[in-house]
Amino acid sequence: MTAPLTPPPQPHDQSSHQAWQGPPPAGASAAEYGQDGPGTGTELLRAAVIVLALVVGGVLLGLLWLWLTPHVPLVGDDSDKGWVVYLQDTEGEQAVGVDGTFTLLALAFGAVSAVAAFLWQRRGGVPLVVALGVGGLLGSLLAWRLGVWLGPEHDVIAHAKAVGKGVTFQAPLKLGARGALLAWPLAALLVHLGLTALFGPRDPEPPYQDGPYAAPPA
Repeated sequence: MTAPLTPPPQPHDQSSHQAWQGPPPAGASAAEYGQDGPGTGTELLRAAVIVLALVVGGVLLGLLWLWLTPHVPLVGDDSDKGWVVYLQDTEGEQAVGVDGTFTLLALAFGAVSAVAAFLWQRRGGVPLVVALGVGGLLGSLLAWRLGVWLGPEHDVIAHAKAVGKGVTFQAPLKLGARGALLAWPLAALLVHLGLTALFGPRDPEPPYQDGPYAAPPA
């Protein structure tokens, strides 16, 4: 008679082994372990889009500055020594209002751009932060130069001669406090930092590391 064959040993249930996976080894790619997140190329592309959008927003800032800023009234006079231009209201604060209007508008643009960037890409990242800073600065520079270019005539003597003696005309639009150019990028960075700290994604908790699985005795 032939001895009964011993059935092959059944493999132990592997579910307990698969319940926990250790941290990925050094040098392993994020895709191999299911870590969602854009690659470097995607982050750089998004950063370029943000910079371009903020530069385009600088056009709107320049137009709003030109429209909302108080204008400085000047008056020309033809004296024996030639044409002289002076302020119509020597106690006016229009010149301060020009810088203040630009600063307030730039702060608002910085806050809005930070919120929009955060809603678009909540994970943040260094490229996005750099894009907010660079794009905000470029947008401010474009707004400043555009407002000056579209504003009143720069040659005040020629303008005074054109309008005539004693006639009030507007002074050229200029930004006295150049530090206002930093209002947009600083506001964008601070607001984005606050949003990331309050509402940004958190790093996952490290999984519980149990001891090695031991098969129960037969």
